[in-house]
Amino acid sequence: MDGVDERIAAGGEQVCLVPWAEGDLWLLRRTNSPEMTAQLGGPESEERLLARHRRYLEPGDGQMYRVTLADGGETVGSVGYWQRAWRDTEVWETGWGVLPEFQGRGLAVRAARAVSGAARAAASHRYLHAFPSVEHAASNAVCRGAGFTLLGQVDFEYPKGHWIRSNDWRVDLERGD
Repeated sequence: MDGVDERIAAGGEQVCLVPWAEGDLWLLRRTNSPEMTAQLGGPESEERLLARHRRYLEPGDGQMYRVTLADGGETVGSVGYWQRAWRDTEVWETGWGVLPEFQGRGLAVRAARAVSGAARAAASHRYLHAFPSVEHAASNAVCRGAGFTLLGQVDFEYPKGHWIRSNDWRVDLERGD
């Protein structure tokens, strides 16, 4: 699959989504910092990171991406979508991480819009959900800015065994929200 170009004319930088590759383990390690995983139960062990990297590389339902700047190709973070059962139906779930030195520039919003388009193109499920902690103001702002609709608060398990109070944000992929 080719990378996905997200061309946003809102005066900000543009991003591209590049399918996850063998050489992207370094990015997974960077996003595994205490700062970036504070809302997700903390950093994972090296063993769990390697298992996650292998899952990202395997063909399956969904796709993980490295997010790059369209001009110059500098890596700024990651985003992806994957299948999950939610409220008795199969949906896409999404999540993202932007490296600290690139945060605050609207790049996560652009990446979330682009991954919505990629999930829409996959044409497998009607809805794409994001489940940021209710306390994670930045991720909730990304959802709002990327056109997700807030459905309400839910108890959400991530990682396994760690329950958080999350907002359930959704994009209707058939309507093009």
